[in-house]
Formats: sequence, structure tokens, C-alpha cells
Amino acid sequence: MTAPRFLVLGSNSFSGATFVDFVAGQGHEVLATSRSPEPHDAFLPYRWRDHECRVRFQRLDLNHDLDDLDALMRAERFTHVVNFAAQSMVGQSWQNPDHWMMTNVVSTVRLHDRLRAHDSLERYVHVTTPEVYGSTEGWVKEDAPFNPSTPYAVSRAAGDMSLRTYFSHYGFPVLFTRAANVFGSGQQLYRIIPRTVLSALAGKRLTLDGGGKSVRSFIHMTDVADATLKIAVQGRPGECYHISTDRMVSIRELVELILDRLGKSFADSVDVGPERPGKDVAYRLDSSKLRTELGWKDMISLEAGVEDTIAWARRFETALSGMNWDYVHKP
Repeated sequence: MTAPRFLVLGSNSFSGATFVDFVAGQGHEVLATSRSPEPHDAFLPYRWRDHECRVRFQRLDLNHDLDDLDALMRAERFTHVVNFAAQSMVGQSWQNPDHWMMTNVVSTVRLHDRLRAHDSLERYVHVTTPEVYGSTEGWVKEDAPFNPSTPYAVSRAAGDMSLRTYFSHYGFPVLFTRAANVFGSGQQLYRIIPRTVLSALAGKRLTLDGGGKSVRSFIHMTDVADATLKIAVQGRPGECYHISTDRMVSIRELVELILDRLGKSFADSVDVGPERPGKDVAYRLDSSKLRTELGWKDMISLEAGVEDTIAWARRFETALSGMNWDYVHKP
């Protein structure tokens, strides 16, 4: 059996960059692609390792460069394509919902129509989201009905449903992943964990939407990358796999944990802001399928992951403190 040849779409995302790093660390060659130039080294874990030589990067925008992607597939005959590329912000999707629909539905469907013509493709991993389920009660399995509550979630559900038809009609070798809230070193600064860490280090007050009442499972991105690689190589086409821990915490509890590690108090560090519209109260993803079928288990605790993220923030503190911490939308 020949070694897998990996093409990663959306490699500048936190999840994409960590997956590229993990796959290269396992000895695989990777072509990493994203619509923007590579960001600062602080956001590219593969730049911190001695396996950087296994990673090549090429700019490629799914909204505009599908002809170039076709040419890449023909020239290099990738066997495994893992797609992290998406408009991914939930709250901001209310402001320009058509941008989310263009990237996550129209361009994604066009991508799949191109990819199905390539006979080298053995597995296509579609990285999607539990947002498609809406707010859940109890632990949900992969066959839970869709009930999206934001434009972002609607766009991802539509893309997922299109892929279901491609699998049924064409036998397109898709596998779906839905992960809990990911975190770790190199995450974008507008996300709750790095923003809390950097705010505390800089002595700035953090605004917490709705007081942090919603409940989530936080999982270290290295554990997710490990699961994604197992799914890509060993998973069953047509199937969806949840990637999650069994531990649930509120956003407030998470912030309190981080501040405690940094010797800060919640009252002195946090302001409570209004809740964002359509925010789901809880996601509880049952990951027993992944654990049973593929032998995966999470290895990095929330506390260890927070310590790792704090160490990363301290390492790159000078550079990070001068960056924009807010999300900047790119259509």
C-alpha cells in the first residue's frame, strides 16, 4: 500500500495548521493551502518543529481558484484531502450571511464536484461542526437531526447535506468530523482561551458574552488532529465521527480556571456583556463511535492544555501583544 498523499485546505486556520503539524510529525508529506499568505510563526506549529521540511505551502482560495486546485490534483495525485476551509464565525454570520453561504455552500459544492472527477482521491475529510444540531439536550450521537440556529450553522448543514447526496449517488469517499470546542497553542487571538490569557497578561479587562453561562466541551487540538488522521486513514466513507471529551464546563468556569492559573480574580478581570443572538446553550457530543471503532482517546486534560496555551502566549507575548485581537472578516 502506498503512503497517503495529503492535501490540506484551510491550513492557516488553527485547526488546519495544527493538523498539518501533526501529520508532518507522523512522517507524511503535506501540501498546505489557504487563501491568505502564511501568518506569523506563532500561529504555525509546524514552524516550531524539525519536520517543517515535510510541509509545502501554496495560496489557494476555494472561492476563486478551483482551476488551480484541479491542476494540483492532476499533477500530484493526492490520495487524501482534508478540508478545514470555511467561514467559521457564528455571531458575525448574521451580518453578511451571503458570504457564509457562498464559501460554505456554493464554493464547497463546486469543490466537491471537481474532486469527484479525480480517481486518485481515496478519502475526503469534511471538517464540519456540531452547530448543525443547534442546542442539544443530553449526549447526542452522529445521527442526531439537524436544527441549525444561525446563518453559519445553516450554511454548514447545507454543505453537509449536499455531501450526503454525493456519497449516496456517486460513492464520493467523504468522511465527516464534528469536534467539540478546540483550543491550544497557536489559536486565533479572538477565541476565548487565548484572549483571556492575553488580557490577563496585559492587565486588560475581558468582556464575557452573557456572563459565560453556555456549556461546552473543550478539547485540545492535538487530540483532535490525532482523531482526524485516524478518521482519514481508517474511517468508513460516508460516516460521521464526533471528536469530544466527556467533560463539560461553562465558559465562566473556563475563564475562572485560566485566571486562577495566572493569579487573577474574575471580578478584577472580567466585564459581563450581552449574549450574542442565536448562541446555543450546550453541545454534548457522544464520541463513543470514534473511541470504539478507531481506538482513539483524548490524552490532554483541560488544565494541561491551558498551561500549554499560557506557555505559548508567554513565548510569543511581545509579538502577540502588538496584534489585533479582534476577528476581522474577509469575504
